[in-house]
Amino acid sequence: MGQTPVWFPTQAEAEQTRLYQLMRRLGFADYDAFHKRSVDDVAWFWEAAVRDMGIVWTRDYDRVVDLAPGIARPSWFVGGRLNIARSALDRWLADPAAAASPALIWEGEDGATRRLTYAELAEQTDLAAEGFRRLGVAAGYRAAVYMPMLPETVVALLALAKLGAVAVPVYSGYRADAAAKRLAGAGCTLIVTADGFYRHGKAVLLKPEADAAADAAGCASRTIVVRRLGAAVPWRPERDVDWAALTDGGGGSRAAAEAVPMDSGDPLMLLYTSGTTGAPKGIVHTHSGFPLKAAFDAGYAMDVKPGDVMLWITDMGWMMGPFLLYGTLLNGAAMVLYEGAPNHPGPGRLFGLAARHGVTHLGLSPTLVRSLMPHGDACFRGYDLSALRVIGSTGEPWNPEPWLWLFRAAGSGRIPIVNYSGGTEISGGILGNVLLKPISPAGFNAALPGMDADVFTEAGAPARGEVGELVLRRPWVGMAAGFWGEPRRYEETYWSRWPDIWVHGDWARLDADGYWAITGRSDDTLNVAGKRLGPAEMESALVAHPRVAEAAVVGVPDEAKGEAAVCFAVAAGPAPDAAEAPQLEAALAAWVADRLGKAFKPKAVHLVGALPRTRNAKVMRRVVRAAYLGQNPGDLSALENPEAAEAIRRLGAGTSAGPGTEEEPGGGESGEWRG
Repeated sequence: MGQTPVWFPTQAEAEQTRLYQLMRRLGFADYDAFHKRSVDDVAWFWEAAVRDMGIVWTRDYDRVVDLAPGIARPSWFVGGRLNIARSALDRWLADPAAAASPALIWEGEDGATRRLTYAELAEQTDLAAEGFRRLGVAAGYRAAVYMPMLPETVVALLALAKLGAVAVPVYSGYRADAAAKRLAGAGCTLIVTADGFYRHGKAVLLKPEADAAADAAGCASRTIVVRRLGAAVPWRPERDVDWAALTDGGGGSRAAAEAVPMDSGDPLMLLYTSGTTGAPKGIVHTHSGFPLKAAFDAGYAMDVKPGDVMLWITDMGWMMGPFLLYGTLLNGAAMVLYEGAPNHPGPGRLFGLAARHGVTHLGLSPTLVRSLMPHGDACFRGYDLSALRVIGSTGEPWNPEPWLWLFRAAGSGRIPIVNYSGGTEISGGILGNVLLKPISPAGFNAALPGMDADVFTEAGAPARGEVGELVLRRPWVGMAAGFWGEPRRYEETYWSRWPDIWVHGDWARLDADGYWAITGRSDDTLNVAGKRLGPAEMESALVAHPRVAEAAVVGVPDEAKGEAAVCFAVAAGPAPDAAEAPQLEAALAAWVADRLGKAFKPKAVHLVGALPRTRNAKVMRRVVRAAYLGQNPGDLSALENPEAAEAIRRLGAGTSAGPGTEEEPGGGESGEWRG
C-alpha cells in the first residue's frame, strides 16, 4: 500500500502515554507483542484493563469470560455486580481535588455556557434519579433520552443508570416517525426531551416532535421536558413534567441516591442503528460492556487522562455521544458538549470552542474537515490551541488531502490524528492510531488492544495487500449483547458468513508493514466488471482535482459491466455555469480514469450543489444511491439537508439509471460513524 508516515512519536512522548505505562506494568515494551497477548488471552487482557481503570464492583466477578454459550454469546465478568454510575461519578467524590475538577462544560450555539464539577454533576444526577424514582422508574424500565446536547442530557443518562433503568438515546435531529420506531421497539415508558435547541442560528422546537412520537409509539406515559429555549410548546398536564419540578428534591432534604447494584450482563443502554430496509436495530449494551470498552479506547488509545478535556462533535443519539460521556468520566476527565452547528456563525467556531475551553482531545469527522478546508486559516487563525494534544476522527474514510490539511495547517504538524474505526455494536474501535507508532495520512497503524482483527478474502482466507472483509476472530468487552428482542437477526447480521467469525461490514486492507486502511462499507463497494474498489478511493481521486471540494461515489447497475460508478461532486470555487458544467463533468471522468485505470472510468459525473449529510456532516452514500435510482432511500430523518437528496433524485430521473423500484439490500448505518 506504500503508506508513508508523517507523524512520529519521540521515545519520551511514547513513554508518557497511559498505554505504554500499562504495557510496562504487564511486562511488555513492544506494542505488537502486547497486542498478540491481548487477543490470545482475552480474559487476561480485559481483567488487566478493568483493574487498571479502577472500575468499582459491588460484588467481584468469579470469571472474566464464559464462552460456553458460544463466541457470539459470551458472558463477561460472570457473577460480578456493579453500577457503572459509581465508577463514572461517585468514586471521584472521595478525593476533594477530583470532586472539584470539571466534569462537564457546555456551550450553546447562542454563546451561553455552563460548567459542572464532578461534585455538582453528582448532585444533579442524584436529584434527577430521585425524581425519576418518584415517577416509578426502576431497574429494567426503558426510558428514551430524545435530547440535544445539553447538561441535562448527561444528567438524565447517569440518573437512569443509577436506578438500573435502560436508557434509549434518540438522535435529536430525528423527526417524530423515526423517533417513534425506536420508542416502540424498546417499549419506552418515559421520554426525556427539551422544548427545543438552537441550530444554524434558529430555534428548533423539539417538544412537538416528542409529543407526536409518543402518540405514535403508544407506550410512553410520561414526558419530562427541559426548558432550554423557554419557548411556548404544547403541554399535557396528564403526561408532561417540567425538568425543574422533577429535580427539585421533592420538597425534602436531599441525600445521595444509591446506585442500584446490577448484574454484569444487565442492560444499560439500547443504541439504535438503522440500515436501508427493515426496522432499526436496538443494540443491547450492558453495565460491564459499552462503558468499559469506550473508556479503555479513550484512556489508552487516545491517552485521555484525569484533568483532560474532550470535545467530540456528535449527538447523544449517535454512538460517539455515549462514548464521550463514559470515555471522559471513567477516566476522570471533562467532556465538552456543543449544542449547535460546528460552522456557525462562521468557520472558526470549532477551533474557537477548543481554544475557549482548553480542549486536549478534539473529535470530528472527515466530512466536517472537508467543509472547513476551503476557508483556510480562517478556521483556526488567532486561537490558542496549545492545550490540544490529540485529534480524533470517526465517521467515514479519509481522503489524503483534507487529512494532511488538518495535520499540517490546523495542527501545525504537531498533533497526531487518531483515526478510529469501529461501530455502535463494537462500543468503540476495531482499528486506530496508537500513539506508540508512526501515523500515516488517512490510515490506521494498529488493531486496538483486545481486538483480534483480520481481513478475509471471499473464500475466508487472510488477505494481505488487497481489499477484503474486515473481521474479528475473538470476542471483546463491549461487543453487542444482541439486538433487543431479535436474537436471530443479530446472529444473521454478524455471525452467519463464516463459523465463529464476526463480519463487520467494512472493506479493509492490511499491508505488509502493518498499516490498515478502510475503503468503505462492504455494501458500498464498487464491483466494476469483477474489479472491486472502495468508493473512498475514487472520491480521493476526485477531490484531488482543483475544481472539486467534495465527492460521493456509488455503484449503479450496468448492462455491460454489471455495476458502474456514478460520481457526485461539489465544485470548489465559483459554481460552473451551464456551459462549463458538462465540460467539467467530462474532464472529471477522464481525470478519474487517468488515475485509477480505464476500467474504473465513471459512467457519469454529476456536479451538485451539496451532498446529503447528517448533522454530524457524514455523507450518506446509501441515500445518494437510492435517490439516484429512484429507490426507497429508507429513513431520511437524520439528514441535515434532505433537499440535496431530492436534487439527486431529479438527476437520476433524467437518466437510464432511474427511476427504479427495487429496494437496496440492508446494511450500513444512518448514524455517524463507520470507519
